[in-house]
Amino acid sequence: MSEMSEADTPQVGPGIRRRRRALELTLAEVARRAGLSTPFLSQIENGRSRPSMGSLQRIADALDTTAVQLLATAEAPRPVDVVRGASASVRETGAEGGDGRMRPLVRGHQRLHALEFTGDHDWGREFRHRNDEILYVADGGAEVEADGSFYRLERGDTLYCAGGLVHRWRPTEPGTRVLVVGIADHVQATDEQTG
Repeated sequence: MSEMSEADTPQVGPGIRRRRRALELTLAEVARRAGLSTPFLSQIENGRSRPSMGSLQRIADALDTTAVQLLATAEAPRPVDVVRGASASVRETGAEGGDGRMRPLVRGHQRLHALEFTGDHDWGREFRHRNDEILYVADGGAEVEADGSFYRLERGDTLYCAGGLVHRWRPTEPGTRVLVVGIADHVQATDEQTG
């Protein structure tokens, strides 16, 4: 897999600005939370600079969102899109051992998000998404903690996690490849009752 360079990172500034304003935060507050300088964050928001993936993850954390969601807002939705197997992957910030990789399988501001993870994954990072998500082990094995219970998954296993549940996961063997697919956080999923 090729690695996404800083130059390949889409312009995420407008999405960061919209998210910051929606949360009623100042540039200085977000910069402090992200450990960045206020002038640098201002340059990012105005499209004069592009953040590294590490900086983008810190900004996402400061805005209580994910780097994936910020990247998704940088591109318009496409009714049909092909993401090739050789498309760029990015290093996962905070992955144990430092060789964790993440590759978006769906681009743009879509109703679904889909990611492929290879290598290490940060066990210390918990997730809670607004909507439902599935985790599929394509190769290797993984351990998942979801809603306080632990699950061991092997190749071909899928774990469904309802929206709002705290969960985290990590690979249990080398060569593990995990696909995560879910309804994007900006979508309001509703339960339809028939009767």
